Amino acid sequence: MRRSFLHPGFWCVLVAIVLPVSALRAGGPVKTKSTAKAVAFAAEASALYQQFDLQEAGLTKKAFEYALKGYYYLLDHHWLNKTNILSICDLSQSSRNKRLYVLDLEQKKVLVNTYVAHGRNSGKEFASSFSNNPSSHKSSLGFYITQGTYYGNNGLSLKIRGMERGFNDRAGGRNIVVHGSQYVGPDFLEMNQFCGRSFGCPAVPADEIETIIDLIKEGSVLFIYHPTKKYIAKSKILNS
Repeated sequence: MRRSFLHPGFWCVLVAIVLPVSALRAGGPVKTKSTAKAVAFAAEASALYQQFDLQEAGLTKKAFEYALKGYYYLLDHHWLNKTNILSICDLSQSSRNKRLYVLDLEQKKVLVNTYVAHGRNSGKEFASSFSNNPSSHKSSLGFYITQGTYYGNNGLSLKIRGMERGFNDRAGGRNIVVHGSQYVGPDFLEMNQFCGRSFGCPAVPADEIETIIDLIKEGSVLFIYHPTKKYIAKSKILNS
């Protein structure tokens, strides 16, 4: 997917936005290029958020902005093979909610909106604690790139590579993968107060695993989000 900003006249409008009136009158210096890029990105993220109707789907605008920023970071570093797909697990939401979003950035469509589990030691209905440590049985925040598939104890599963040192780069050694499970989804919720929990994997409803894996496998972005201050402040990708 080629990165572009919304409209041919966008930058003309942008200049009018970022130039202070006082500077224009006095012939003062213009805003820096980095400021212009930030304003352009915010406008693009806001427009896409509305196009996808993500507020109605329960995803916060801030979560989407972070996800889109990380997507562009990975795209600019040529780490993506499947460039039209962006997946977001919003662990700030209750596990009773459909908090996994698979987006097609080219078609501007939400391809999947479904349930996803967090780690059993990350919390009960709501996740609040995260770890990169082996045997923590907690979810790990940050950006991942999807890899290949295999069949394991949970059937068809998808390997994911954690891209953030200190936050999720031990995912491979921890066997953190996308897999299907009977403890996630509407059937389980009929008999339980909230979805079951994993050993840290973003587990999805068993009857949707094939569809989800086919959409996101082999080189797309997966972002596991929670507004944890340490992660937001120290993520190299979010603060690039």
